[in-house]
Order: sequence, then C-alpha cells, then structure tokens
Amino acid sequence: MANTLTSAGARLWSPARQRSFRLLWMGQSLSLLGDGFSYIAFSWITLSLTGSTLSLGYVLAFQAVPRAVLTLVGGSLSDTWSSRTLMAFSSWARAALMVTVGLLGLAGSLTVWMLCAAAALFGAVDAFFQPARASILPTVVDKETLAPANALLGVGAKVSAVLGPAVGGLVVAVADAPVAFLVDGVCFALCGLCVASIRTLPAKPKRDGDAGGADAPAASLGARIREGLRYAWDDPRIRTVLVVDMAVTFCHSGPFTVGFATLAKVDLEGGSTTLGLLNGALAGGAMLGALAGGMVGGRPRVGLMIAALAGWLALGMGVLGTVGNTAAALGTVLMMGFGIGFQGVFGVSWIQRNIDGSVLSRVISVDMVLGYAVAPLSLVVCGALAQSGTAPMFALTAVILTLTALGILASRTVREMR
Repeated sequence: MANTLTSAGARLWSPARQRSFRLLWMGQSLSLLGDGFSYIAFSWITLSLTGSTLSLGYVLAFQAVPRAVLTLVGGSLSDTWSSRTLMAFSSWARAALMVTVGLLGLAGSLTVWMLCAAAALFGAVDAFFQPARASILPTVVDKETLAPANALLGVGAKVSAVLGPAVGGLVVAVADAPVAFLVDGVCFALCGLCVASIRTLPAKPKRDGDAGGADAPAASLGARIREGLRYAWDDPRIRTVLVVDMAVTFCHSGPFTVGFATLAKVDLEGGSTTLGLLNGALAGGAMLGALAGGMVGGRPRVGLMIAALAGWLALGMGVLGTVGNTAAALGTVLMMGFGIGFQGVFGVSWIQRNIDGSVLSRVISVDMVLGYAVAPLSLVVCGALAQSGTAPMFALTAVILTLTALGILASRTVREMR
C-alpha cells in the first residue's frame, strides 16, 4: 500500500522536475492571478468614478465581448506561430496596458470611456493567451506525463482564481484601485518572462496531408479558422466532447452562480458567508479531484469517465434541489467539484494527446467560444427558473446531464475513447 501511494505521488509530481513545466505553471498562475486582479481593479475604479452599476456593466461587457469574438483568431494564430510567443506577447501587452491605466488613475485622468477602451483592449489581447495556454502543454511534457501535468496546472489555476480577487481586494482596500492596476501589470510582466524562458520539446516532422502542414501559414485567417471547425466536426469523438462541454457549461454556469446565491440566501437561509463556503467547497473539491486524477496511471476510458461525470453531476443537482441544511449542501458540492477536477485531468489530456498539434489550438478555441456562448444563456435561464425556487432549476440541469450521460453511453466510438 505504501509503495503504491509513493508511486502515485511520484507520478503526480514528475512534471515538476522539468524546468520548462515549472515556468509554465508559474506563468499560468501569474496570468490567472492577474486576471483576478484586473476584475477587482476594473470593478472598483469604475464604481468609484461613476457610482453606477450600469457603467460597471458596460466596462465588463467591453472586456468580455472582444475576448469571445477573437478567441478563434487567437487559436488560429497559435497554430500558425508559436504558443509560447503568443503567450509572452499577450502577457507583456496586458502588463503595459495595466501599468498605463494605473498611472492614469494615479494622475486623476481616467474617464469611464477610457476604462471601456482599456477593458476592450485587455479582452482582445487576452483572447490570444487563452487558446495558447491550453495547447502549449504537449510541447513542454511528453504524452505520458500529460495527466499529472494537467492536474498540477489545474490546481494552480484554482488557487490563482481564488487568490486573485482576494488579494486584489486587499490591495484596493489598503492602497487604491490604481495601485492594483500597477501590481496587476507586474504579475503579467513576470508571466511573460516565465513563458519566454520555456524551452519546448523538439518538434516532430509533419507528414504529408497533416492538418496545417508546412504551407498552412500562407492560408488566409478565415481559411484556417474554417479548417479548425471542419476538423472538429469531422471527428465524432471531438464533436461529442464539444457537445458534452456545452452541456456541462450550461449546467455549471447558471446553477453554480445564480443557483448557489439563491440556495445560500433562500433555501439555506444563510448569507454571503454561506455563499462563500459553497464556492470554496466547489473549488476545494476540484483541486482534490485534480490531484487524485494526476496520481492515476495508464489511460482510462475517457468516454466512460465523461458519462460518469455527467451522471455524477446530475445526481448532485438532484440532491441540491432538495437539500435542507448547509452541511449536506457543502458535502454535495464538494463531491461534485471532486468529480469535475478528476475527470477534467483526463478529458484535457485526451484532447492534447489525440488532436494533431497543428490544429490543436483551433479546436480548443472552438470549445472556448462555445462555452462563452452557452454561459450567458445558462445565467438567463437559471435566473428565470430560480424565481420559483432552486428546485426547478436544479431539476432541469439534472435532466440535461442525465440525457448527456445516456447519449455518451449509446455511442460505442465515444465509450471506447482512451
């Protein structure tokens, strides 16, 4: 037993022995930390300048829309150029932007329209970082190390997602919002230095007929985007992964935001502390699940794991629709988070291992854009259903997830995915 645990632990931490992976982990963590900083800084300085929540909505929308629109472009460029180059460019561009906004804020020269323009530029530049971040890993570690590497990256992402807004809020409270922009700029600058120092594995020679071959960079941007869409559509396994991701995103975005807030305040008769505990349980469960997934050796049947996750989340949603006390809700959310983190390690690793590297970023960008499209729809639908209580909302998501699991099990091709 001790030998098994020791072997599993060694497997989990094996990527950390590679300098380039450590630099990637640090760079991603700093970027996500900076994203959390930017959200707090933009929000607080907008409210301080205008006192208007409508203006805050404009600023955040100006950031979100370019990111969603340009993600396909970012994915195409990442497959044409170097993921490392795009990540470094995006990081340093965001650093310069945040420092500029911070200095203008300290000088008292900021206006709400300057903030909207800065937010739009931030979202546009960030769109080049995200697909590259997801597709660079196979060029840093070998295929057999993808699962533990994704597990460690996933844990770092969760920690940064929690610390970013928290530390950003602390900086704003102790100093001022413009100072948070300056600290944010330092985070992105350090991220760029980490990423630029990564040394990727030697590229494998391309075979004739590979997607995005040697003459692909000469193709137009639109043609490359269409090629990525066609590649994703033609493979039934990738099609299924995209559909499942859309279903899980729909059943994640609304229920875990609108649903948690309603559950905490109405059903559990709690407050912001209860809401914080629910979100903490979800993040903590996901981190534990990712670590557990990183310890598992071999290549399990990913299709069955995806179906199991959908069923597991459906069960959790059903429990949340009827739960009557905080402890039970926290336990349920913790276990749901564990399933998300555990399966996520193998799902992402399967994508990175099975999709041709010359088109990987484009396929990942398609997945991201579909998520961007589904998330607001989920928020609206769940917001409408939650007016009648959380039970109808959680019931709907449970049904969608159950149908998703059954659809996966009905396909032999998908069931046998490894």
